[in-house]
Amino acid sequence: MTDQRIEGAATRAEAQVQNGLGRMTGDSKLQLDGKLNEVKGKALDAYGRVIDGLDGLVAKAPAQYQGRARQGLDFARRKPLLTTGIVAGLAVLLSGMGRRRR
Repeated sequence: MTDQRIEGAATRAEAQVQNGLGRMTGDSKLQLDGKLNEVKGKALDAYGRVIDGLDGLVAKAPAQYQGRARQGLDFARRKPLLTTGIVAGLAVLLSGMGRRRR
């Protein structure tokens, strides 16, 4: 289990407490903070699941590629936001290249 999944679970637990306290006290800002933290926790958990899945793929990769694959995975663990931005940017570029021009 990755650190992101643990952090995501902790953030979601904190969010539930915030949301519950906000409901009990009628504090809509605390409820909103709870909802935002819940989304953040879910995103961290999802990112952690992806990293766990990639870790399994790296283990199955041919020996000659495992070193490079581990380096990429370590980078993704250290810089999750940058990695997400890079992947999103590549997705936008690739989707634009796949369109037919008339």
